[in-house]
Amino acid sequence: MREKNTEWIIRGESFQMEENDARDGFPSILAHLIRQRNIAGHGDLERFLDPKLKDLADPFLLPDMAIATQRIFTAIDQGQRIGIFGDYDVDGVTSIAVMRSILQAYSADPSYFVPQRSAEGYGLSAAALERFERELGLPQLLIAVDCGTSSIDEIAFLNQKGVEVIILDHHEPGPHGRPDCVALVNPKCGSDFPYLCAAGVCFKVAHAMLKTRPVPDYDLKNLLDMVSVATIADIVPMIGENRLIVRHGLKRLPTTTNLGLRALQKAVGMNGSATSMDVGFRIGPRLNAAGRMDQPEMALATLMCDEIGKAEELAALLDDFNRERQTMEERMRREALEMMKQFEHDPVIVLGSRNWHPGVVGIVASRLMRQYHRPTFIISIDENGIGKGSGRSILGVSLVAAIDECRPLLIAGGGHEMAAGISIDEAQLDVFRQQFAGHVLRNTTPEQRLPKIHLDAELNFDWLSLDFLKSYELLQPFGSGNPQPVFFARDVYLSRPPMHLKNKHLRLFLRQGQSGLNEQSAMFFNGGERQLPDPPWDIAFTIDRNTFRGVTSLQVIITDVRAAEKG
Repeated sequence: MREKNTEWIIRGESFQMEENDARDGFPSILAHLIRQRNIAGHGDLERFLDPKLKDLADPFLLPDMAIATQRIFTAIDQGQRIGIFGDYDVDGVTSIAVMRSILQAYSADPSYFVPQRSAEGYGLSAAALERFERELGLPQLLIAVDCGTSSIDEIAFLNQKGVEVIILDHHEPGPHGRPDCVALVNPKCGSDFPYLCAAGVCFKVAHAMLKTRPVPDYDLKNLLDMVSVATIADIVPMIGENRLIVRHGLKRLPTTTNLGLRALQKAVGMNGSATSMDVGFRIGPRLNAAGRMDQPEMALATLMCDEIGKAEELAALLDDFNRERQTMEERMRREALEMMKQFEHDPVIVLGSRNWHPGVVGIVASRLMRQYHRPTFIISIDENGIGKGSGRSILGVSLVAAIDECRPLLIAGGGHEMAAGISIDEAQLDVFRQQFAGHVLRNTTPEQRLPKIHLDAELNFDWLSLDFLKSYELLQPFGSGNPQPVFFARDVYLSRPPMHLKNKHLRLFLRQGQSGLNEQSAMFFNGGERQLPDPPWDIAFTIDRNTFRGVTSLQVIITDVRAAEKG
């Protein structure tokens, strides 16, 4: 199966560097990108570029917040047993850690539990609740974080056991109504903050509790770094309060009081600064790796560790888990590439194997979808022939709609338009592939199925400097809803032979134009696996800050290369 040629699309107006590099009071590149993003109004612009903690909204604007905080205080005052139940991903384990921290500030000692991905599945499953009861004993008040909104039967079961439940979640409400819980604090059930992740919701609960009953020695700002890690890792929109939390959380991360986060930064070689890229590609994957390897309690233990030596041991363990995950992912990807040869002309990728780990199928699906720009399901099949699959889609193809059309073939399925999960009998795999492909062909045109890259501005290498980077970084943090700008440069030549890293990445040394004197180094991740045209090239790229051995430089990261075209 061959990769498709990517269509390059330039957004809006062209950009030219100004002589004094300023326009409307802003550096010209910043002014250009602000116009591209339609950030309207002086007040909105100021809050966007310099969000302040004093602008945090009243936490009681979230639904059921007053009921939730009152019930939590009742449990604390009466010495009731409190338990926290969370998910196994970054958002889940950070949510547990945030809630445990604020409860301990009021001298409570909650139990906490995180399910195993393979054996117990997501959320308040019957298997997970059975182990919770067996190992910890059910509490009188259970606080479910990053799950529970659709757990109607499970919460009814807990109620029968005499357990009252508070849900702190951010997932979409299901079609069967609200569970019978004390409080459902979910911004998607009606609020101005539908973009919050679960750790963001828990942060708002902590804020509400401190507003109601202040604790003199407890600083809410100490939670910001942990919540920012969850916000970035969960890929929620980087707008509104998310942007505010992440901006301030990243500032605090290098000097964090959380020993686990401090140890993780040391383990991955972060040197005194933190960006959303650092969190998204270095810290987040290591916390997630524990859950993928069915040991999510190790990620939770890292975040809650109170001794630096132990924290460093746990961070090293998470790093080992991540290496194991990477090895497993690469093996699965190569096996998938071999299997794909028989489906060369399919508009979709649907592959399954009994040799694949269910905790890694989502990453492999994401990589193959990006590489081949096809809606993808990668499925791990157990010894009973039951497959658990993870899907990733391209713009214009809703996995929810596809699952609904193919539902007679599935045991279960659901999720979001761009990411979803399915359970399927191994015998139905080929028929599902055919029906899924038919759905895609009926609902898209060939043009819609072509990959596209949207470019924000054309830049010359001469413009790339630390001053340029400083202006550009005022738009940070980047993420969903505020994507990292993609630039492009024309007529680019190799000034030295490429350096191959780990057999798949390329370190390139470039100059612009045949007589260009300004050499620019660049990283092209997975570029060694691409069939590149002969130079000269046009390159699409992002920029970031790179600090190595105390020296800061502007880092160019290539996202695509094509044969040079005349401007």
